[in-house]
Amino acid sequence: MLEILKSVIFGVLEGITEWLPISSTGHLLLLDQFLKLNVSSAFKELFMVVIQLGAILAVIVLYFSTLNPFSFKKDTEQKKSTWILWLKVVVATIPAAVFGLMLDDIIDSYLSVWYVIVAALFVYGVLYVAIEKRDKNKVMRVTTLEQMSYKDALIMGFYQVLALIPGTSRSGSTILGGIITGIDRPIAAKFSFFMAIPVMFGASLLKIIKLGFDFSGSEYSILAVGCVVSFVVSLLVIKSLMNYVRAHDFSVFGWYRIILSIVLTVVFLF
Repeated sequence: MLEILKSVIFGVLEGITEWLPISSTGHLLLLDQFLKLNVSSAFKELFMVVIQLGAILAVIVLYFSTLNPFSFKKDTEQKKSTWILWLKVVVATIPAAVFGLMLDDIIDSYLSVWYVIVAALFVYGVLYVAIEKRDKNKVMRVTTLEQMSYKDALIMGFYQVLALIPGTSRSGSTILGGIITGIDRPIAAKFSFFMAIPVMFGASLLKIIKLGFDFSGSEYSILAVGCVVSFVVSLLVIKSLMNYVRAHDFSVFGWYRIILSIVLTVVFLF
């Protein structure tokens, strides 16, 4: 029961941090430093990735109408537009898929450590604040999903590669990359959510293939609870974030990252 309660906490944290630009992987790895799951090391490695599936399911549920090319409510042109949207998502997924396969073992072995996470939190926190200040009055050239080009999608895809470093934030790097490219913040955020679907499913599949299914029933229960909780929390967070980005920038998240990195450095060193 204690491990289930821990899984609930991990699920809440995943549901919040997966979509806010503050790094879900970084927060989960740091939480594990203070709230250890009493499971095998192989299962913990699987848990840290597969728990994201619950969060991804929330995107599919919330945007099912937008993402469904078979909807009877859509005319031929709208269905075609939906297929084009999916093609752009696929294009945006290619860089992370290539580099993720190449660097998966390196990331697990050398980068999933507190000082890398803290450094990424600080560096990207500074970048968020600086870029948002620089682009405060920038006129965006892309204000709808339809206006996004395949080139825009690919550029956001390369920004997504940066998130392979724990502590960076997938949503943060892609949304900020979209803003730098000239994509309106709400559109960049929405497309970033869509980009997460194939990436997270692919990352989970890769871990499952790598680690197999040889886990106990209690461990599977822990994973199921974490996924369900992250799904429910993500539903609330995604809606809130979309409302927030329509009127605010990401500076507050940048300052949060900077402060958190300083606090964690003190905690781990002393």
